Amino acid sequence: GVIRLELMSGGTWLGSESLYNMIVTSHAIMMVFFLVMPLFLGALGNMLTPMMLNLKDMVFPRLNNLSMLMVYVALGLFCYSMTQEGPQAGWTYYPPLSSSSFSGSVSFDLSILSLHLLGISSIFNSLNILSSVIYGLNQNNL
Repeated sequence: GVIRLELMSGGTWLGSESLYNMIVTSHAIMMVFFLVMPLFLGALGNMLTPMMLNLKDMVFPRLNNLSMLMVYVALGLFCYSMTQEGPQAGWTYYPPLSSSSFSGSVSFDLSILSLHLLGISSIFNSLNILSSVIYGLNQNNL
């Protein structure tokens, strides 16, 4: 809603283009890392892959549990990073703004740690899906 209001207004509705950039960036990160990747890799990939290959379960079912647990930990860290100063505008997408004056707080470090945990979680899910596909293709002799 806020992004749409900013784009519809003639000038800057929020009063600061840096604030708008921060909202757009945080929205993109939240949608990609907390919604799309866990949903498609974790939930759908680990649920549909065994059904399509006629397997009983994934090759490493505990790896799926561990990777989904990392999503909740990362979300907690990300929410905690908003309590102090927030990660501000110097995330990882804006290298000119990543100097110490923009990212000197613990909030920035917590948000980056959160994104790294989500990346590890996605790698775990991808490894689980790939090894299940390889195992399923070898079992079914397709």
